[in-house]
Amino acid sequence: MKKEENSAVRLPDCEPLLAWYRSNARDLPWRHTRDPYRIWVSEIMLQQTRVEAVIPYYHRFLSALPNVAALADAPEEQLLKLWEGLGYYSRVRNMQKAAKSIMSQYGGVFPQEYEQILSLCGVGEYTAGAIGSFAFDLAVPAVDGNVLRVAARLGACGEDILAPATKRKLTAAVAAVQPSAHAAEFNQAMIELGATVCLPNGVPKCDICPLRDGCAAYAEGLVDVLPVRRAAAPRRKEEKTVVILRAGDCVALRRRPANGLLAGLFEPLCLAGKLTPEQMRAHLAAAGITPLYLSPLEEAKHIFTHIEWHMVGYEVILQTEIAPAVLEMPLADPKSASEPFFFAPREEIDEKYAVPTAFRAYRPYM
Repeated sequence: MKKEENSAVRLPDCEPLLAWYRSNARDLPWRHTRDPYRIWVSEIMLQQTRVEAVIPYYHRFLSALPNVAALADAPEEQLLKLWEGLGYYSRVRNMQKAAKSIMSQYGGVFPQEYEQILSLCGVGEYTAGAIGSFAFDLAVPAVDGNVLRVAARLGACGEDILAPATKRKLTAAVAAVQPSAHAAEFNQAMIELGATVCLPNGVPKCDICPLRDGCAAYAEGLVDVLPVRRAAAPRRKEEKTVVILRAGDCVALRRRPANGLLAGLFEPLCLAGKLTPEQMRAHLAAAGITPLYLSPLEEAKHIFTHIEWHMVGYEVILQTEIAPAVLEMPLADPKSASEPFFFAPREEIDEKYAVPTAFRAYRPYM
């Protein structure tokens, strides 16, 4: 099965792919524009996020920040609020850094050369290829995870597709069959094929694939075992206790540190470990707090790239008159947050403060 590691991967003639794409492409909003800014926004949002989830965010983001200048000037709180729920917030921070570079280096005009696009903060080879081809008709490949999978199957490549050398080899194979006259359409077609037909985990729809007759994996019976990926390292598990501290119609929040996990976002009280109700009461008592009401909430789990949070929750209602004093008490390790707690009116939380999706299970109580 495995090709020699020094041998090139060869893909079949992909002409049937273009005809298939013209008849089967999904109607997606970013496919109706040649504006590099709008294409860039969509491509960054689509990283690590499903298409269906991205569409409303895409429209909302562009309504608020319609061009590079608006993105460059946006306050961080607005930026994070617009991104709230998409996760991987470094993406939007890098976008703003790139927007500021476009304003200072290119006079606010999105660069049109591949190398210039690639030099922007947060833009990798795939994103540069996508923007370059979709917006400017550059004959450069756009090889994301979908395209890597398609190319590995078409060429029966048995090497680890996460290895840089394999990715370079597969990218070269895609570039070799990319028609210069239809570079953008070809890139879109390859992405579409991987997203809708040449699916992962051994369940591709080979019966409707336009490239089945030229697919080496199909011919050799290797569809179920390709592509090859190295096993991912197990995620570290962390236990947390999430506490919704309420005083009247306000909830205690604080901003996380400017660096690290969930940087700069707003969170409720979040303690290390899973506290029992008795331990929770003892923790509050040690801080001088006697709640009017303490109720356990449901358990929840949130998966980050390398970490899993396993959480229990509590709703704690305080006397309104003692709320200001509570904020001065040592409720948690002060090193875990860059700013102190404050009480935010509940109606403002949805409007102003970006709360991570890690706390989604507890948002109804906020």
